Amino acid sequence: MQERFRGKVLSIYLGEADRHGHKPLYRELVEVLHRLGVRGATVIRGIEGYGRKGQIHLASVLRLSEDLPVVIQVLESEEKVREILPVVEDLVQDGVIAVQDAELVFVTRGGR
Repeated sequence: MQERFRGKVLSIYLGEADRHGHKPLYRELVEVLHRLGVRGATVIRGIEGYGRKGQIHLASVLRLSEDLPVVIQVLESEEKVREILPVVEDLVQDGVIAVQDAELVFVTRGGR
């Protein structure tokens, strides 16, 4: 079975060391998105990257950065993204939020 519709991809770019109180910001964002009824969110930890400040953060055998790039991605309807965007903007103190148009195809096969 397939469900296909036009939607949005919401990508939130952070550093792994970003905090909300004593909790990692990415974890707080996932919990808030869940409470707000978002269908799903995925946290992706980068192995290397840099942002506006220009400092390269990388994971290596010799040195593990404690502030690797983190991206949280959400695939949702435009209405839901517009609803949650102000909350996300309020939580993110230093990062980038990108909203893109997308054709979303949800595929379900079998008993999972």
